[in-house]
Amino acid sequence: MDGILALAANNLLSPIILSFALGLFAALARSELTIPEAVAKGLSIYLLFAIGFKGGVAVSDNGLDAKLIWTLVAGGVLSFVLPLIAFLLLRILSRLDAVNAAAVAAHYGSISIVTFVAGTSVLQSSGIASEGYMVAVAAVMEAPAILSALWLISRGSDGGRMDAGLWREILLNGSIVLLVGSFLIGAATGQKGLSEIGPFIVAPFKGVLCLFLLDMGLVAGRGLRNARGTITIGLLAFGILMPLISSMIGLVAGLILGLSLGGVVLLMVLSASASYIAVPAAMRVAVPEADPAVYLTLSLGVTFPFNLTLGIPLYLAVASTFIGG
Repeated sequence: MDGILALAANNLLSPIILSFALGLFAALARSELTIPEAVAKGLSIYLLFAIGFKGGVAVSDNGLDAKLIWTLVAGGVLSFVLPLIAFLLLRILSRLDAVNAAAVAAHYGSISIVTFVAGTSVLQSSGIASEGYMVAVAAVMEAPAILSALWLISRGSDGGRMDAGLWREILLNGSIVLLVGSFLIGAATGQKGLSEIGPFIVAPFKGVLCLFLLDMGLVAGRGLRNARGTITIGLLAFGILMPLISSMIGLVAGLILGLSLGGVVLLMVLSASASYIAVPAAMRVAVPEADPAVYLTLSLGVTFPFNLTLGIPLYLAVASTFIGG
């Protein structure tokens, strides 16, 4: 327990987490602090490109092997199965109808790339290496959760909308295209490519992440401020319990796959995170009747801060007890 608290304290006192806390405080205090939308989008593009490219370089160094393929398969399976568990838990803890419960569940099978980046940052600060191809696993885990949620909705009378527009939204979502594309560029160019643009995507990375999380804090704070009365105690409990359950499933999968300590932690982080970019965009197309105030507030206002402050250190501590650090 002391180890977990020490890791949480170190994480809480990092510039990355404090930047998020600053944005959260500013929003809750109704400050006029804002990050222009174009700047925020530019920051997210930078982060996605940098993490994808570096992951591709790592795969280029490692080479294609069976473990990589099985890890990708496991990521896809987790992304499809976790919403089913989330849906059952929501039906127990809340009074959400089936459509809204399925829409929320989709967010908890997909991933938050920023939580993933924060997890890699914590590992780097702790001197723990991880498999570079975990960024490819992150890309694989974006879409299956959406299909799982639509299957849940289709069991009802109305059903979700599965058409060409939705498939385009899922497969050509900007974050997926950029992450996969930069990953492929990194894999194709390897260390030579990294040496050419390293000063751009390595040194400034954490500073850009701080600014991005400042904006995320502002967004999360405004969501919490505007969602009074919408989020019940049961939904709040779900927003914390679900990542804990998902992380343990990710832990088991990582141990079975034989991943390193860093790889297991990142699979736990991916399993525990909740999407607030790709899935909301798909839900707007497929299930317009679902309430964004519920699924966005839970994923961005509850689970995201929990994972950043307490979740990631907890996942690292738990994985370390099984693997050793």
